Amino acid sequence: MFNFATFGHCLAGGALSMTGALSIESGNPLQLGAVWCSGGLNVAVFSDDASAVDVEFFDATGRVSQARVKLTRHVSGVWCAKLNNVPQNWTYIYRAYGARDQSSGLWFDQNKALLDPYAQEFTRDLVIAPEHLSIHEFETADSTPKCRFQSPPNASISAASTPMLMTDRIIYEAHVKGFSYKNPDLPEVLRGTYAGLAHPASIAYLQHLGVNTLELMPVQCFADEPFLTAKGLRNYWGYNPYSFFAVHQGYASEPSVAKAELTQAVSALRDAGIDVLIDMVFNHTAEGDAEGSTLSWRGLDNRAYYTLDLDSCAYDNHTGCGNTLNFAHPRVVQLACDALRYWLTDIGVAGCRFDLATVMGRDRHGFNTDHPLLVAIAQDPVLRSGVWVAEPWDIGPSGYQLGGFPRYFSEWNDRFRDSVRAFWRGDPASASAFAQALHGSAEVFENSRRNSSGSVNFVTSHDGFTALDLVSYAEPDNLANLENNRDGHRHNLSLNYGVEGATDNPQIIEQRRRHVRNLVATTLLAQGVPMLLAGDERLNTQYGNNNAYCQDNEMTWLSWDWSDAERDMKQWVTDVIACRKRFQALRQDSYHHDDWCWYRLDGKTLTDADWHQPHLHGLQCTLPDLDGGELCVVINASNELSSAQLPQTGDWQCLLNSYEPSVRTRRGLTQITPKTLQLWWLPNAASHSTID
Repeated sequence: MFNFATFGHCLAGGALSMTGALSIESGNPLQLGAVWCSGGLNVAVFSDDASAVDVEFFDATGRVSQARVKLTRHVSGVWCAKLNNVPQNWTYIYRAYGARDQSSGLWFDQNKALLDPYAQEFTRDLVIAPEHLSIHEFETADSTPKCRFQSPPNASISAASTPMLMTDRIIYEAHVKGFSYKNPDLPEVLRGTYAGLAHPASIAYLQHLGVNTLELMPVQCFADEPFLTAKGLRNYWGYNPYSFFAVHQGYASEPSVAKAELTQAVSALRDAGIDVLIDMVFNHTAEGDAEGSTLSWRGLDNRAYYTLDLDSCAYDNHTGCGNTLNFAHPRVVQLACDALRYWLTDIGVAGCRFDLATVMGRDRHGFNTDHPLLVAIAQDPVLRSGVWVAEPWDIGPSGYQLGGFPRYFSEWNDRFRDSVRAFWRGDPASASAFAQALHGSAEVFENSRRNSSGSVNFVTSHDGFTALDLVSYAEPDNLANLENNRDGHRHNLSLNYGVEGATDNPQIIEQRRRHVRNLVATTLLAQGVPMLLAGDERLNTQYGNNNAYCQDNEMTWLSWDWSDAERDMKQWVTDVIACRKRFQALRQDSYHHDDWCWYRLDGKTLTDADWHQPHLHGLQCTLPDLDGGELCVVINASNELSSAQLPQTGDWQCLLNSYEPSVRTRRGLTQITPKTLQLWWLPNAASHSTID
């Protein structure tokens, strides 16, 4: 044991006299972070390029510096020390020393207060300030939140059990704040919080709807981009992380309880039969490009944490956000796996949806399914039990990888989205792609020996139009984002039925509502894993904004002031979910091509020539249920009334009818109205099932 004064130096007068017994020993380089261990605090951080690394301690508020300790470099590139008698309520940051040479990819600046990549809690959320800019060598301690010490990992905790089959899941994508911020059934202090998700009113709503998997948009710490702050806007979505462990405090009823509150919410939802997935941003960080900020990784080891051009050391930007995490480096792989293990074991989530997930499989040669990170997840005894959903693209070379991820991943299927949108819009020659989508996109996933559970089917998500806006706007209206309406996706496959935006024309209103019912029903009845955007079940609108990432206001908060039409829509979604759960034929994991029989609306089998007709807008599909009965999906995507005949005779029962959602009949099918989806059931003779 060595005297503290030999290896450290005091920055605040009186600190050593207050802690006379404070001393330092050799640290454990295997335990990254600042973690309480037997008799002391182990501090360890990786930096291969630094010439020296200090840990600087502050008081509990994070405002008053107490002491600074020089860490010792281990052969592994980890700087560490074990400190005894450190006050438990102190906080800390790092300072790293070394060359500052942008052309070599080195950005060391001892004036920058650096957050611990392994910190699980901060004194407050970060607000990026001008002094954080990497181009300035300004002191940032006053502008930077401080890290809190960690408890040792609990090896007895195991990941949340997820026995649910992927194809049994009904995923509901929601924003923590936007979901409940306006719900009058919650106490005001809980609205828009983690605790609000776990409130009995929230749980009852999700249960009644039939949802069993809640996918939350980012809940790890994120920061507003300075260009948004300058406009008076905020990063509402949260895809700008400065930590992969710490829980965002802005969604907590009290900042100091963010982690505990989220953990309790996840537990309460799981007890109610609802698994929680979180949206993990493992592709870029809030540090941005070369004109961005030094907050953590850049100041610790820029060349390890980010992918850089081999010649110029400029940032590779495969994300559109200025930088790209470097998963070709083993320490970055370790960081990701340690973070995922923490979210599964300490927080209790069932898994993650990965934003721009192609980055996670990138090496110097492009995307690789045998990438070390993807292999590490598959072999880890905790992580291999998780639910992993990839957004299978980024903007880099060969960035589109739908169907290319390992078998234990499911993937957001944008081909499903576009095929379903195009067909219901009435686009020519769209029937074949629509049929493939309804069958679980076998043409994408089966060739790589994957099942329909590989496809997460959606027609809307947080990124783009809501379902109602998709049928109300031909073009985005993103003026509120203050980017001159230049932002947002342009290939929306939307339509407006002759009027852009809201209208009081009852015929157009009904056409739009029926169209939304068709889109949602197709998503829920297709093979694969259905995902709904929160609010689509109640005809939510964002007034034509298809990129509302910076709108933390009435545009994005769900309204709980229900109209009759919204109640009817919610009941429709509830009924369709109930049908999906009732019939296993609608949620099979493996592909059963011979069971799917396709017919024209007149009941005759569709021929190859029929499939190539550009104006094929009417389809019927039958598939057997496991009880011996038969299901038939009848679809008319045209604008014309069509005569129709079910392909088999029998006592067919209409379970769903998007034209008249409340009407269930036993009469034969003779005509089908424009833009209508119906689900029929022919029970076998031995069945005694009835329609509620």
